Amino acid sequence: MRNIKEERNEAWRADLRAQIKVKERMMAPRIHMPEQDAMERSHNNKEVNLGLTAEQAIVEARRCIDCPDPTCMKGCPVSIYIPGFIKQIETGNFLEAAKVLKETSALPAVCGRVCPQEKQCEAECIYVRSGKEPVAIGHLERFAADFERESGQISVPEVAPANGVKIAVVGSGPAGLSFAGDMAKLGYDVTVFEALHEIGGVLKYGIPEFRLPNNIVDVEIDNLRAMGVKFITNCIIGKTLTIDDLKEDGFKGVFVGSGAGLPRFMSIKGENLVGVMSSNEYLTRVNLMDAASDDSDTPVFLGKRVAVIGGGNTAMDSVRTAIRLGAERAMIVYRRSEEEMPARKEEIKHAKEEGIEFMNLRSPIEFIGNAQGRVTHMVLQVMELGEPDASGRRSPVEVPGETETIEVDEVIVSVGVSPNPLIPSTVGGLKISKWGTIEVNQDTMQSDIPMIFAGGDIVRGGATVILAMGDGRKAAANMHAWISN
Repeated sequence: MRNIKEERNEAWRADLRAQIKVKERMMAPRIHMPEQDAMERSHNNKEVNLGLTAEQAIVEARRCIDCPDPTCMKGCPVSIYIPGFIKQIETGNFLEAAKVLKETSALPAVCGRVCPQEKQCEAECIYVRSGKEPVAIGHLERFAADFERESGQISVPEVAPANGVKIAVVGSGPAGLSFAGDMAKLGYDVTVFEALHEIGGVLKYGIPEFRLPNNIVDVEIDNLRAMGVKFITNCIIGKTLTIDDLKEDGFKGVFVGSGAGLPRFMSIKGENLVGVMSSNEYLTRVNLMDAASDDSDTPVFLGKRVAVIGGGNTAMDSVRTAIRLGAERAMIVYRRSEEEMPARKEEIKHAKEEGIEFMNLRSPIEFIGNAQGRVTHMVLQVMELGEPDASGRRSPVEVPGETETIEVDEVIVSVGVSPNPLIPSTVGGLKISKWGTIEVNQDTMQSDIPMIFAGGDIVRGGATVILAMGDGRKAAANMHAWISN
């Protein structure tokens, strides 16, 4: 465990602070990450954000004033030692910065790309209180992780001597991978069981490569392998093997990170028409099954007039995928205003730049099809904002008698997901909420079956990558304490 105050007082850190006055640091403008041209990137699947150069990273790192009480860390669900890695970047010691990140994060290159830093660590940056743009913590995290990978000098976190205790992980998404990394560091014999044919969970099937390239995820997974974590694919816990099977095989603890793979629909007329599908199906087929290729065994229809229902990050991923697959008109249909959209501001910005239409304050009430049963039109109810709901967002209210009908040939429904029901339905005695989530002690992530811990979407019902990782870390610490006692 690092002593943050002592490390801040080390001579090199004190010298670094003395080189540039605080006022000078705070006057420097934030470095903004270069991006692919919007029109070019809307026709390719290459990463949109291009990353910082070494020079840009150092300049941005200098903006960090190395606070005595780093409030940014309070906003990080995995407790990354933020000033520590940023000050290493400022000195040009990029490989050491990556090592600092890996002490607490199993997926730094992933987090640097997809975490909503603007709502977490960066939201707590002291600059925000001064009305200035926060230090670009996410950009710097990505830079350090990318530099290490590209250098070929990839460090492996220190692992405690093997204790011989077998631990099973159900699901290889961010919660499971984070948990696996922390347990491996503690000396446990960790095996991750994944139902699909590739490791990565939602990082692979749910997030397009223009936001998170698969090779980036693969390198992070390889690092876990180097720490001793074993991976078994095409194995469905609850079908291929049961929890009882794992017990019989000598596993002393199980972490369930099976995600929220059950899509929700709206229960409206025409929802069963050909061409109406969930974002889960659409993104999984495109991202994981190469469904857009001409020779695909499981091709996906390449719509020309595509509507995506919803306003979250998954909706943005879906509509931006559609435009890259040749859609002539790609629309976001959302029942609230843009201000209430849960998607990251960056994703909304990128979507608009790429020509996506935003049809806000609209809600589908019917899908209309042709004689062949394929969707051709969508009827939209015009909405207005009423009073705030329980979440604090203003509730959408129908405008009586106002509807619109528009042409569509593909509709992707992205209105939320429910937890994967397999574990909850096959493990007797496991306490399940009315939403189908596994109920756990929120302080420990332990279920009412002591050997079973859980985290991520199977507990939360739908959350961000970084919150799932935070659950994995918390579960690892508490399972270790439980086993040790």
